Amino acid sequence: MSCKIDAACMKNYGILGDFQCDQFSNINLIIGENGTGKTYLLKSLYSMIRSLEEYKRGDNIKPFIDVLSEKLRWTFQIDKLGDMVTRSASESLKFDLKLGDIMANYQLSQSASNKVGSAIYPDTGKIGNSIFIPAKEVLSLFSIILKSREVDQVFGFDDTYYDLAKALRIAPSRGKNYSAFANSGKIVSDVINGKVDYDENSGKWYYKNRKNQKFSIGATSEGVKKIAIMDRLLANGYLDHDSIIFIDEIEAALHPDAVCQYLDMIDKIAREMDIQFFISSHSYFVIKKLFLIAYKRADYVTCISLDRDRNIQVCDLHDGMPNNSIIDASIRLYEEEIEEVL
Repeated sequence: MSCKIDAACMKNYGILGDFQCDQFSNINLIIGENGTGKTYLLKSLYSMIRSLEEYKRGDNIKPFIDVLSEKLRWTFQIDKLGDMVTRSASESLKFDLKLGDIMANYQLSQSASNKVGSAIYPDTGKIGNSIFIPAKEVLSLFSIILKSREVDQVFGFDDTYYDLAKALRIAPSRGKNYSAFANSGKIVSDVINGKVDYDENSGKWYYKNRKNQKFSIGATSEGVKKIAIMDRLLANGYLDHDSIIFIDEIEAALHPDAVCQYLDMIDKIAREMDIQFFISSHSYFVIKKLFLIAYKRADYVTCISLDRDRNIQVCDLHDGMPNNSIIDASIRLYEEEIEEVL
């Protein structure tokens, strides 16, 4: 099965309403103000991809509809699946995904309780391990996330946090996968000026700088903790050629310089490893940096612009930046500056 998302179509899907895109690229940037559905879109794609990856993995014999229904409930943290349907909709929610020659879809009505109504899916599951990196860092909350899900089994931290915590728990390994990602891992290490590691005995994360000084994770900056997550996933072999990486609000807690270095690393992984990324943002720095990356090659960075007052726009960033309130605000500030100076 193809490991890249080629197209997606959603009808009556929560706050998104209707969405359609058939020109996804290696790097896909989703921009828009708060409340326009950026995170919702990422989670909708992630929940289907992870369901396809978990289906028939190893000795798992759980039916696909059960796998998908459970993933949707724990990702969106809802008591009944019917709550995902756009409230004003008179018809069912419909979700279609295309991966190469493979089509997967499902439907659910507002009356759906704990299972999707119907689904079409492949005979075998998708290979690879995809991951979702939330806006809030997880290292300081690591043990709390695992306990809330594995012991208490209560809502609070959705499946994007839980899946990430489980992936981070895997110890680093210098196998063939690590060597393939070695250069990108070095970039991450340079950005955070050290390394973050996990102490199995104490069950705690710590940060070690270049001078070999150790600090508790609580005394480490939010930006370092966030970027260190990628370092760990590159080092422990969880990510591979077949992974899809979802990053929500990539700029959160990061200095603009670190954001640029982080995006350079993503560019490198996307090009050299042919891995697909979906990134949400409301930062002009992120848009501008990816615009500069896209300027070098066409059909490489797709920009999906969500706006309350405009229809969804999809464009190749190589051709220019789309209309969006984030870009409009930046231009307005620039024009105000020019007026003041002149």
